[in-house]
Amino acid sequence: MTENTQQSPDSGPTNSNPELPTQYAPAEVEGPLYERWVERGYFEADASSDKEPYTIVIPPPNVTGSLHLGHAFEHTLIDALTRRKRMQGFEVLWQPGMDHAGIATQNVVERELAKEGKSRHDLGREAFVERVWQWKAESGGQISGQMRRLGDGVAWSRERFTMDEGLSKAVQTIFKKLYDDELIYRAERIINWCPRCLTAISDIEVEYQNDEGELVSIRYGEGDASIVVATTRAETMLGDTAVAVHPEDERYKHLVGTEIELPLTGRRIPVVADEHVDPEFGTGAVKVTPAHDPNDFEIGQRHNLPSLTVLDERAVITAHGPFQGLDRLEARSAIVAALRADGRIVAEKRPYEHSVGHCSRCKTTIEPRLSMQWWVKVGPLAETASKAVRDGDVAIHPKEMESRYFGWVDNLHDWCISRQLWWGHRIPVWYGPNGEMVCVGPDDEAPSGEGWHQETDVLDTWFSSGLWPFSTLGWPEKTESVEKFYPNSVLVTGYDILFFWVVRMMMFGTYAMDGTPPFHTIALHGMVRDQFGKKMSKSFGNAVNPLDWMDKYGSDAVRFTLARGANPGVDVPIGEDWVQGSRNFANKIWNATRFAMMNGATVEGDLPSVEQMSATDRWIMSRLNATVAEVDAFYDDYQFAKLSDTLFHFAWDEVFDWYVELSKTTFIAGGEQAKVSARVLGEVLDVTLKLLHPVVPFVTETLWTTLTGKESVVIADWPKDSGFRDEAAEQEIASLQQVITEVRRFRSDQGLQPGQRVPAQLDLNGTVLAAHEGAIRQLLRLQPAGDGFHATATLPVAGATVALDLSGTIDVEAERKRLTKALAAAEKDKAQSTAKLGNEAFLAKAAEAAVAKIRKRLETAEADIERLTAQLAGLPKA
Repeated sequence: MTENTQQSPDSGPTNSNPELPTQYAPAEVEGPLYERWVERGYFEADASSDKEPYTIVIPPPNVTGSLHLGHAFEHTLIDALTRRKRMQGFEVLWQPGMDHAGIATQNVVERELAKEGKSRHDLGREAFVERVWQWKAESGGQISGQMRRLGDGVAWSRERFTMDEGLSKAVQTIFKKLYDDELIYRAERIINWCPRCLTAISDIEVEYQNDEGELVSIRYGEGDASIVVATTRAETMLGDTAVAVHPEDERYKHLVGTEIELPLTGRRIPVVADEHVDPEFGTGAVKVTPAHDPNDFEIGQRHNLPSLTVLDERAVITAHGPFQGLDRLEARSAIVAALRADGRIVAEKRPYEHSVGHCSRCKTTIEPRLSMQWWVKVGPLAETASKAVRDGDVAIHPKEMESRYFGWVDNLHDWCISRQLWWGHRIPVWYGPNGEMVCVGPDDEAPSGEGWHQETDVLDTWFSSGLWPFSTLGWPEKTESVEKFYPNSVLVTGYDILFFWVVRMMMFGTYAMDGTPPFHTIALHGMVRDQFGKKMSKSFGNAVNPLDWMDKYGSDAVRFTLARGANPGVDVPIGEDWVQGSRNFANKIWNATRFAMMNGATVEGDLPSVEQMSATDRWIMSRLNATVAEVDAFYDDYQFAKLSDTLFHFAWDEVFDWYVELSKTTFIAGGEQAKVSARVLGEVLDVTLKLLHPVVPFVTETLWTTLTGKESVVIADWPKDSGFRDEAAEQEIASLQQVITEVRRFRSDQGLQPGQRVPAQLDLNGTVLAAHEGAIRQLLRLQPAGDGFHATATLPVAGATVALDLSGTIDVEAERKRLTKALAAAEKDKAQSTAKLGNEAFLAKAAEAAVAKIRKRLETAEADIERLTAQLAGLPKA
């Protein structure tokens, strides 16, 4: 409903706005606007304020990272929440910062050194760490600039880094507290080991993929005293210290407690019974290598088995014999060949596809390895983290994600927190010449003297990021910010790091902050995927750089697309055509607002009374207040997709495509009613732009400041639902919309051009539509019926009758054939749908959605039959 949008200067109230260009150019608007917001301090947080606090931390991106669609998605949701809360009068802190990303950052700098023909060992630890700091200053943190492009309203003056002096003090403080409480200890356990990065890595840094390998079945022992085991890692058999079977497996009961010979080694190993073994899988017997498999390690602990390490830190065979010095893959082939020559191979399967863990940084195959490491005893910490949710102190949204949370937190194993790196928080433990071990707090003096040295390992990155909600506020000091902004109001993050980050923050928060959890609510979202629902990846060729889309369509378009797909806890498909659609929406907001302002929309003066408003005015004010209420409810329930969709349809359909169009006749007529509608239109635009602002901040800021003349919509008051509803006006305009929609469809069906004028008689007497004859005629291009008027089509709709004279405008016979064919198709659809709905067998078996679809099809067919029959009856007689 955008035709005939130009209006003569004397046709009604005007408000010319030369400051507003005819077209919206995001590239020219967004950058300067953002810097103005930052310069004016809109996003800063005042800990001394008496306003109610609203706190959200940014899930700290890696210092090595750049903005990807996942970041853009998450940041859009957080920014929308914080912008709305700021407008609602809260003291908002959106805490920014970056993670030092131990392995990733060290790898980046090591690659830079390699270009110079050097390694970190050439520099030494101190010089290498200095080199990393230098890299950070020069190249790290490019994501901060990209966040500005997106429009992130973060408190930049409070930006933190997990290796900051203050955060380092927090790390040392909590390590000392945990150590003193005997919740940190040192022990030899199985960990994920990267032979390339030469460090233990966390579970989240292991990527699993299906690799092609081989499955070989090997006979241990001789004759009746033999057992066949299958393995994909023949090289680890050199470290076997037992074979395990299930206690109830009758096939092997006679062997339990005996010893059999381990091929190629000359060693004899016991056969043990363990309930961990699945008797239905394979041969029902497994080789036990405690030093190179986590499950085998547990079996070894239960049966007091020795742990033999046969692979060094670079995954090279250390066991004495012909395989010593071979890489694990070389050794695998050599050992299988030796076993085959010895007659020990019972079966071989190649290729054998199975899931294999790889280092997410360097893609090297991970090696489970027995290693002396530092651990957190998570039992007591996990118990409090679980209790906080079960007691209702922390809400998880959506609620169905609670089970996933409990699945993690209630089954946690002790956490390996040490990493064999140089970049990171060095573990604050000193070793003495006589076996002493001293943990040093931030205010303690480290031991010195001959023979004393500090632990060389650093802490897992997740250790410091687990303190993020309070370390960023100045803890362990009792700062004003800690008092004001802890706990966080909500954590917005992906369900994929529920265990790795969220659970750790919950454990550390409740532990360090006297039992107070770090958040009131954990709002979990899904992952961004391509338009076909496939995971985005460079290797798949479907990865998207959001900056490219921002350059092409504007940041608002990217943000609106992401928010409109954000259903709680559900993955988000996104395609470029959807971003194009959002760009069109931004242009629609611009063009329609600009037109409305040119035609008198104003915020000056008081809002007219209800008695002064027309039915159209009362309708849009009723819908406006209902929309405010809906949007608020969706925000409070983190339903970003629903609130975005509500705003889209209200702004585009109801405000721009209906209210603005219906008001044209009023503006053309001029007078007092035009002034009333101009003020109502200004009010509607004011509120609509405010409602849209948190999701599409740039275009709304430009339009709102031009409309109102005020400083910024960022600091404007959030709209409130006044409670005004007018059902009678809503029903009246619904009838008006029905008439216009039906006649427009009829015109289209008759092949009439949109601008083609047609003589018509309107019978509106006795209906609420009588007052809208001018609007009906203008919007439908219906001219008054003059002399010689002959009604060739009569449309009864919404209690009114519209008679049209189409003489000479259409090919009657061709139109009759077309309508007759369409009517036959509709009648066939009705018959088929009726038959299905009358079939009891179908109704008993069909899904509810399928039945609903058939019912809808029947309704459509019946409506089409009624419409087409009326159109045929209205055609001129032959």
